[in-house]
Amino acid sequence: MAASQLQNPLKTPSSQLSIKKHKPCFLKPRRLTVSAAHPHLNGRKLRVAVIGGGPAGSSAAEALASGGIETFLFERSPCTAKPCGGAIPLCMVDEFSIPHHLIDRHVTKMKIISPSNLTVDFGSKSLRAHESIPMLRREVLDAFLRTRAESAGAQLIPSLVTHLEVPSSSLSPYIIHHTVNNSRKTLAVDVIVGADGANSKVAKFIKAGNYTCAIAFQERIRLPDEKMEYYQNLAEMYVGNDVSPDFYAWVFPKCDHVAVGTGTVCGKQDIKMYQQGIKQRVKNKIKGGKVIKVEAHPIPEHPRPVRVRGRVALVGDAAGYVTKCSGEGIYFAAKSGRMCGEGIVRASEGGEWMISEDDLKREYLMEWDKKYVSTFRFLDLLQRVFYGSNEAREALVEVCGSEYVQRMTFDSYLYKKLAKGDRWEDLKMVFATFGSLIRCKIVGRDMAAFNL
Repeated sequence: MAASQLQNPLKTPSSQLSIKKHKPCFLKPRRLTVSAAHPHLNGRKLRVAVIGGGPAGSSAAEALASGGIETFLFERSPCTAKPCGGAIPLCMVDEFSIPHHLIDRHVTKMKIISPSNLTVDFGSKSLRAHESIPMLRREVLDAFLRTRAESAGAQLIPSLVTHLEVPSSSLSPYIIHHTVNNSRKTLAVDVIVGADGANSKVAKFIKAGNYTCAIAFQERIRLPDEKMEYYQNLAEMYVGNDVSPDFYAWVFPKCDHVAVGTGTVCGKQDIKMYQQGIKQRVKNKIKGGKVIKVEAHPIPEHPRPVRVRGRVALVGDAAGYVTKCSGEGIYFAAKSGRMCGEGIVRASEGGEWMISEDDLKREYLMEWDKKYVSTFRFLDLLQRVFYGSNEAREALVEVCGSEYVQRMTFDSYLYKKLAKGDRWEDLKMVFATFGSLIRCKIVGRDMAAFNL
């Protein structure tokens, strides 16, 4: 490619890039000792491309731009959004300044329904008066976060990234090939943040390794008013081999409809059969409803083997930050994007210095793992214990009937911290769990024998 065809912002004055200048709004870069391997960027700022405009990418772009870094946010389809249940933890509303008018529903009641239709009310007694689970639509949240990133100074590029040229030296730029309205363009940057989802192209280009993916499938169904009234502040979770062999199915309320869906890892080829299973379980509750949208999307099951390589970092689904057991990803996507962006700002001292792979690992990856790796491991254990058979799922629902279990669950979910409980209550909970597992396995064998 001729040099004249290469759009290289590393040599282009900022005035020609039409990037708004904003003062950092919440980041204060800390001083670091910079060696000769981290040269000062005379006459310009560090330039970072964020690929993917969901919660992870937009949060990273906002942090970067607010910290004084020239930021490019690539999003191929700004008008669409990833299929998603739409639940977020309560702490995210304040932590990420989510306007209340974006929230469709404040769920204060949940029902968990076992394979035998044992139903446990989850939250009616254990939620505090000010607590709820906010429900929103991803297309609304994503658009808001992208707009806020732009307001902070990020330049939104509605474009499909097709290829990345990896530099041969620690100081050479990454070249991003992308298409805009069928026109091929290139852009050179110092650092890349990959926030492009479970099928991340960025991860493939840096050989970040594979991971197991689940598939989530849901239908948005507009219900008659009297049916919708039932789900006004109620969410339902169903477990059983008929709705998923290794996960759960859901009915989540939206603004004027409900999302009915399921997910699985090992039974992806049968996902439509499991979707019919959940619709059969709730047929009386959604009778007369009209399907207005059908959605499906891959969901990562564990972090990638490599999340930082060179001057490229992965965040959100691209990094594999979706929890087992609950399948939650919105908060961890936004949080990982913000932590990565803030880490780059710190390492570069507000965009004044070049950064390295070691900087990204120290300022982002190690901080992330220190904060959240125990949470991911604990939820992985819970999924292994309770989602493997119908007998274990019966035990899960039985255990969830404990008000103490519910309170500990909400403290951990709503505030994104492993809750510290009472030791005596914890011990009783462990014995009750073992008792439920033993009892339900015996019941399960009896039921199987009866069916024969």
